[in-house]
Amino acid sequence: MTIKIKKPIVGYEVVKEEKDKTPSEPQKFSAQENNIVQMHEKLERPEMLLGSTYKIKTPLSEHAVYLTINDIVLNPGSEHEIRRPFEIFINSKNMDHFQWVVALTRVISAVFRKGGDSTFLVEELKAVFDPQGGYFKKGGTYMPSLVAEMGFAIETHMKMIGMIPESNLDEHQRQLIETKRAEYEAQNKTATPAGETQFPASASLCKKCSTKAVIMMDGCLTCLNCGDSKCS
Repeated sequence: MTIKIKKPIVGYEVVKEEKDKTPSEPQKFSAQENNIVQMHEKLERPEMLLGSTYKIKTPLSEHAVYLTINDIVLNPGSEHEIRRPFEIFINSKNMDHFQWVVALTRVISAVFRKGGDSTFLVEELKAVFDPQGGYFKKGGTYMPSLVAEMGFAIETHMKMIGMIPESNLDEHQRQLIETKRAEYEAQNKTATPAGETQFPASASLCKKCSTKAVIMMDGCLTCLNCGDSKCS
């Protein structure tokens, strides 16, 4: 259809066809959801924080290292309540490495307060190797350095507060490990004391869980700690 324009054009606008003239209802949010507090660096430190202290005893020093992580509780009493690490302290009678210990605590605390996903710190710390060699903890877990063991302690804490999911073995893996352990003990006429997690002295180091728990069973290398097997 042709339209004749008799007056000068002084302005224009684009008109879109309305598919639905019924106005949509505005999205409703409760006051509680609008006031959800997230972790960020401008969040003020409360007067009291919840803390957990982890003792780290290594053969590298006669004095133990105590690692304390303080957590802040966000949105307490609501369905959005979460617990997040806020600061970290490291203390020991051994003051040989005081400078790098203070630097490490300040950097890690700054990352915690920044907010977001801070779980990457675990893998970064666990990947630090001592040029003089690592050591084995009680139970056969290999620690490449003292810093790496601090990473394991932070990982344990993050699992406790729900930041890192628990990597528990499923029922099939547990049954496989128990079966392999029972077969090995029957063949070698040994037994594991009740309530203890010990692995054979001849076991080799597992590359997956860094625990000296890999044995040869039926021509297959199997870890009695994490269930990793070369035949599966």
